Amino acid sequence: MKTDAELQQDVMDELKWEPSIKAAEIGVGVKDGVVTLSGHVDTYGEKWIAERAVARVFGVKGVAGELEVRLPSSVQRPDEDIARTAANALQWNIWISRIADRIKVNVENGWITLSGDVDWWYQKDAAGDTVRNLLGVRGLSNNIAINPTTVKGQAVKDEIESAFQRNAILDARRIKVETHGSKVILRGSVRSWAEREQVERASFAAPGVSEVESHIIIYP
Repeated sequence: MKTDAELQQDVMDELKWEPSIKAAEIGVGVKDGVVTLSGHVDTYGEKWIAERAVARVFGVKGVAGELEVRLPSSVQRPDEDIARTAANALQWNIWISRIADRIKVNVENGWITLSGDVDWWYQKDAAGDTVRNLLGVRGLSNNIAINPTTVKGQAVKDEIESAFQRNAILDARRIKVETHGSKVILRGSVRSWAEREQVERASFAAPGVSEVESHIIIYP
């Protein structure tokens, strides 16, 4: 198992490896496997990418993103312009254009809040991806709900477990799946933060799943 000092160096190297961020402006602290990022970046998209890069590093148990988004004056925009652009962008996204009218956009001081409902998790995820990198955005809260459908718990459980077994990254034997209606509860352990995200994404892909409650721990 890596020491905090070794993990800190690996995280710093991964940030330097990511060409879309300015690693020199980001501070990295590590305690008991939890990484804290500090400093500032020019866009919310850069902050998001930095946090994703950290999550890829083996041994990371959690990410505390304290990076501050300081928008240069050249990219600052009025909230109403951001809201209008976000709404238009959702209409043009092929994955969600048919249901874009069910998604509401609110912007306050550059922070976008998405609400409403969709039928699938991938649609919620696509909505967040669509607006995250728009000019002038300081942050994002994706509060879109996923509509539950009538499903058979055992069938959903079987499909999720089969998906885990097909995944070359996951060790399905270390993961337990419970279902309560359209809600999935995950327990067990994985080897990295990125693997935990893979488990959660695979669970949301099952038809009818509206909520995933994860109790998975990271145990390299």
